[in-house]
Amino acid sequence: MILVTGGLGMIGAYTARALVDLGHDVVVTTHHRTDTPSFLGGRVTVESLDVTDREAFLALGDRHDMTGIVHLAGSIPEAVPIDFFRRDTAGLLNALEAARSWNVRRFAVASSISSYTGRPETIWDEELSLPSVDVPHAIAAFKKAVEPLTLHSLRGSDVQPVLLRIGSTWGPLMDPESPFNFIPPYVSALHRGETPPPLYADDGGDLAYAPDNGRAIALLAAAETLHHDIYNVSSGRPVTNREIARALTAAMDGARIELIEGRRGGPGLDPYLDITRLTDDTGFQPEFDITSAVAHYVAWRADNQR
Repeated sequence: MILVTGGLGMIGAYTARALVDLGHDVVVTTHHRTDTPSFLGGRVTVESLDVTDREAFLALGDRHDMTGIVHLAGSIPEAVPIDFFRRDTAGLLNALEAARSWNVRRFAVASSISSYTGRPETIWDEELSLPSVDVPHAIAAFKKAVEPLTLHSLRGSDVQPVLLRIGSTWGPLMDPESPFNFIPPYVSALHRGETPPPLYADDGGDLAYAPDNGRAIALLAAAETLHHDIYNVSSGRPVTNREIARALTAAMDGARIELIEGRRGGPGLDPYLDITRLTDDTGFQPEFDITSAVAHYVAWRADNQR
């Protein structure tokens, strides 16, 4: 049985679904959310858990025979992020202690594309050394810290760590007014008959659809053999705002998206993740391109609030 913390969130829910599709029994934890996505109904065991509660976390092992953990639970920082760091660090350490206590085979944990911030290359692969730079926000700072904490915590155990450097992910179950990706808020605005703000046509870079990234994480969690401890998880191809606008127009019956030619920051290219390692070790290929992803999302939002 594989545990997915944060398993009712956007990436967690699609990871859980993909693991079930691969034939695994899955336990998902949730703290604040009570609504189970329709595609998970009756397919997973749902446990209410505050991951910062060490005793409650470890007690899951008394009720379920855990063989793996995918730790995706996380929270949103406050204006002063000390409480955020305390919460998410406690959750991470409890998950790591559980992995060692239960002697699971593999512990996969969410890191982030933001770990590469400061690299000058356009294509980011796992062999690049991570620069010591000021990362853009508190979540990025924590995700960067997750990697050494995980590797050192599992050293000397039989648990294989898998650091998931997850790219820019969007899709069903995302906050429809999310500040982290403009597509859901643009769809919301277009549904209301509003004209969203203009986009710089050639801005873009890394972008991945949640059902694809969930499947990629599931493949890494379930693979018989992995040859590395670090994997980029994304679509493996860049996307521009011009392509997104074209997809929105096609999916929403001629919806109008205003484009500003060029890039906000001047000439150049936006970086994206190389997923060669992921593909080589799991066979993963994304099922969605931007056109089919937007069409799928628009259809989902027609029947779902988020």
